[in-house]
Amino acid sequence: MYSAVKRFLVGRPLSTAELEHQRLPKTLALPVFSSDALSSTAYASEEILFVTAVGASSLALGLSALVPIALAVAILLAIVVTSYRQTIHAYPTGGGSYVVSRENLGRNPSLVAGAALLVDYTLTVAVSVSAGVAALVSIPTFRHLGDNRVGIALILLSIIGLANLRGVRESGAVFAAPTYSYVLLLSGLVFYGLAREFLGTPVPDVPLDPERFEGMSVFGGELGLFLILKGFSSGAVALTGIEAMADGVPVFRKPESKNAAITLTIMAVILGTLFFGTALLANRLRPYPSHEETVLSQMADAVFGQGALYLVFQLATAGILVLAANTAFADFPRVASIIARDGFLPRQLANRGDRLVFSNGIVILGLGAGTLITGFGGRTNALIPLYAVGVFTSFTFSQAGMVRYQRKWRRPGWQLRATVSGFGAVVTSGVLLVVAVTKFTSGAWVPLVVVPSIISVFLAIRRHYDRVDAALAITPEEVKPEPLNHTVVVLVGRIDRRALKALDYASSLRPNHIMALYIAQEEADREAIQAQWEAFGIAVPLEIKGSPYRELVEPVERFLEEIDQRWTNDTVTVVIPEFVLGKGVAGKWLFENVLHNQSALALKLALLYRPNTVVTSVPFHVDYAAPGGDADKAGTMTP
Repeated sequence: MYSAVKRFLVGRPLSTAELEHQRLPKTLALPVFSSDALSSTAYASEEILFVTAVGASSLALGLSALVPIALAVAILLAIVVTSYRQTIHAYPTGGGSYVVSRENLGRNPSLVAGAALLVDYTLTVAVSVSAGVAALVSIPTFRHLGDNRVGIALILLSIIGLANLRGVRESGAVFAAPTYSYVLLLSGLVFYGLAREFLGTPVPDVPLDPERFEGMSVFGGELGLFLILKGFSSGAVALTGIEAMADGVPVFRKPESKNAAITLTIMAVILGTLFFGTALLANRLRPYPSHEETVLSQMADAVFGQGALYLVFQLATAGILVLAANTAFADFPRVASIIARDGFLPRQLANRGDRLVFSNGIVILGLGAGTLITGFGGRTNALIPLYAVGVFTSFTFSQAGMVRYQRKWRRPGWQLRATVSGFGAVVTSGVLLVVAVTKFTSGAWVPLVVVPSIISVFLAIRRHYDRVDAALAITPEEVKPEPLNHTVVVLVGRIDRRALKALDYASSLRPNHIMALYIAQEEADREAIQAQWEAFGIAVPLEIKGSPYRELVEPVERFLEEIDQRWTNDTVTVVIPEFVLGKGVAGKWLFENVLHNQSALALKLALLYRPNTVVTSVPFHVDYAAPGGDADKAGTMTP
């Protein structure tokens, strides 16, 4: 049943040979890896206004700072993209800032970058889905759903996670249309709105609703340097998707680095143009930040009106915001797999699933993002301060690492490339400092605590693997096997076909010592099994141990301790006879298995931790669905 449901939801398994066919062309890679960055155009301007307009208690002051801040973010975008193009060509195997830091800065900086990336991607999903729900409930028809934003967000998160479990190529095909639709519609909003403002009939300003605007006044107030820097740090979240390209280079079609660099440049041009254009249009239309309706919704209402085009635009906005989480679902599992291969995360995260994606990483990311959405009530502005710290930490380490890379290899033109990366590292570290200081009390302290905690987990996992590897390591002198005493103990509950099969198997091992063990709960049981044993004439010696408290595991363990005292340098194999029911009808099979106790499982788990002990199950298949099959013979044997 589990397999059938899995196949229905996830699809058929893909062989490793099909991995090459799962690579993405640029047309699909753009929506997969750019949806996060492009979606920030829907909320970055709003986040700036939440700081500059509400903080200064003046919408006029907030709007006056919006365009200069957007221009500064666009310049920062150009610097970081130029540096990351170098990263893509230098490290075509992916891994982004984690791999760059590991190869050029050392282990500890790489762990900081890796932890920051994992936090960043988790927050990407939480922020994107929350922003998508905010856009959805901004539509008048759906505003009554505002109180259920957390539940809606979790449903959307589950759908995206399931789509990614089906494979990179399938998720890219699903998400391409909404991404391109949003870019087309937002471009229409920006260019048509600005054309009317500067060349035609100006669009009427957005009417201010004092009850929705949390500032104390429309005019007046004060906009100091602190608020300007804080607003800049909020708008800088528009850069979040740049790292994704460097992490996911191996997913591109060959030549991977060239295609990834081209796609990154296309993304940067679209992002920079639309982000600056949105800020410029907002400066003209005077929307206000509100938790009831997004700034983008207000501008779309002013430019398009409340007709069908507005509804389509809002749905497209909600779509791109929700699907922005796909960028993190594409990259978080890949980065986690690289860290896992280095021994700092559980090795299960390095394994590909049925659909050639890192399924375990996808599931963990979904659970982490769902926890954040629930904990923060699905509010985007509550998550943004946590978001920016991880982003700019990874930017800083990546660009600093590329400076070391250029100085190490000194290829033609390395001085210019090193200068660009060095300047980018200085700028992004400055932005990181601004974010940490200006938004410390708003939640930026959380990643400053979480990242070191994750690094501690990394180191603890690596210490565990190192200890295990040291314990398993051998020397050439140890390769020659030493002779061991071998004792086999067959557990019997009653004399039947499964017990006989287990005894035959145990005898075939030719051990030094062999015996059967029966745990008797009452004296009558002891006498009955002894009489049956003699009546059947079984040659294997029978040991009977009492269990006054009707337990199985503890008496078996005590008997094995006695065995250890009888023979030194001894390995004990415990043989457990088990019967396996024929599957037949799924529901009936499940019901019938519940009718039998699972004492063998409990015994296996207990003996797993006992040294020099091997546990072997000997299955006896009971298929009473087949005429003349084992079911016709499955009764107790008679002498």
